[in-house]
Amino acid sequence: MPRVERIGSAWQKRHIGHFIGGDWVASDSGRSYQNRSPWSGEVLSEVAAGDGEDTQRAITAAHLAFGGWAGAPPWRRQQIFLRAADILEGRRTEVLGALAAETGCGRHFGDVQIGFALKLLRQAAQLAYQPTGHLLPSDVEGTQAMAVRRPVGVVAAIAPWNASLTLSGRAVVGPLALGNTVVLKPSEESPYTGGALWAEILQEAGLPPGTFNVVTHAPGEAGVVGDTMLASPLVKRINFTGSTPTGRRLAEKAGRHLKRVVLQLSGQNPLIVVRDADVEYAVNASAYGAFMHQGQVCMCARRVYVERPLAEEFNARFAAKVANLPTGDPSDPATVVGPVINEWALALLDRRVKEAVELGARVLAGGVPAPPCYPATVLTDVPDEAEIAQGETFGPVVIVEAVDSAEDAVTRANASDLGLAASIITGDAHRGLRLASRLDAGIVHVNDQPVNDEPHMPFGGVKDSGWGRFGLGFAAEEFCELQWVTVRDQDRTFPF
Repeated sequence: MPRVERIGSAWQKRHIGHFIGGDWVASDSGRSYQNRSPWSGEVLSEVAAGDGEDTQRAITAAHLAFGGWAGAPPWRRQQIFLRAADILEGRRTEVLGALAAETGCGRHFGDVQIGFALKLLRQAAQLAYQPTGHLLPSDVEGTQAMAVRRPVGVVAAIAPWNASLTLSGRAVVGPLALGNTVVLKPSEESPYTGGALWAEILQEAGLPPGTFNVVTHAPGEAGVVGDTMLASPLVKRINFTGSTPTGRRLAEKAGRHLKRVVLQLSGQNPLIVVRDADVEYAVNASAYGAFMHQGQVCMCARRVYVERPLAEEFNARFAAKVANLPTGDPSDPATVVGPVINEWALALLDRRVKEAVELGARVLAGGVPAPPCYPATVLTDVPDEAEIAQGETFGPVVIVEAVDSAEDAVTRANASDLGLAASIITGDAHRGLRLASRLDAGIVHVNDQPVNDEPHMPFGGVKDSGWGRFGLGFAAEEFCELQWVTVRDQDRTFPF
């Protein structure tokens, strides 16, 4: 089993295999790849490089396990998820270290991820006891009608690296708790914390073999795994969290197979500071919302709109705070801005910031790479034609813009093709709610920043930020079929 052990300040190298049918197995091809730390460059593990054959094995295992798991009594499912939560809690220190080593995740966001995962498991434990349908009135005399919710079967889950523990957990726990079986494809950047770790925990908690499976793949080889999931008639649902371009391609292919998907995609996530806001609070909220996990969270604020009466003071105080955010080793509990995930991400950030400056933007803080980190960076006067202003730039860079009014900020925010999360900071909460109702976003927080999630909330976006909703309170709508069933208590009379 691919366990992680802390030895001083170094992580023990190990092999991570696929988890299929309750067993740890190598790829059919025998290939593997090296998983490296974004901070130190150290090889953390040799990881199985899967392909379509491995994926099909996992799908078959999940299909064979479905009947037994779907028919398991509620107490059994509840017991497994509660036990899994206790196991994760007991491994908190180890998991924090693994998140730091594998994804550059600092203590602040590591605590957020573990807290979410614990709530997720404990809330999932009660799903087995939720009503599975309801009675419906029928106009046909002597007929009793019911709408019955049933698990769909095999669910394919595709999860990203940036919040590896949280987003992989969210992708699999809800479907499992509803009686489905799951095949998970974690990112090649987080095969352990986004995949094998969940397999370890759920196996130890007593989840039956085949109910949950993990297939890993080498960099650049996600397509063959995803295509196999899409094409298999045994896979009934797919959920994906990642970028809009990848989600669009996946949705196009899913349409050819008439396969339902849940997509949580990119976000530009405006944060609006109204002129009656408390400036200190707005500065602190904006710093947290923009630079949590060095800006590598789908909900991070990418643009801060500030009404002009506050703009000069806000910019000065915000830039001063951002310039002093601790940057460096993610294993240091004081670190706020750790390494970005890889060299490609670092180069992209540097290129986009430099292009914006060449087009007339001003740098208020940061802006100079310090490999493997990119410092927390604040830009202003960014022209609309700059690439960094046109979509999601995944990293510790935020654009600040002065606006004439909060209504103008809403108009500018709504001009984006993306609509995941947004936030409004104001001294008048009722006005904040009125502004929230006009924002084209799936999530809006008034008097908070946009980086928020709870397991039972309807998490998801609008426009090019995806469709469908994650969240245990809404998982049944995505991962169950609704069956209309009737029964008659007497024979029916037919006209012929």
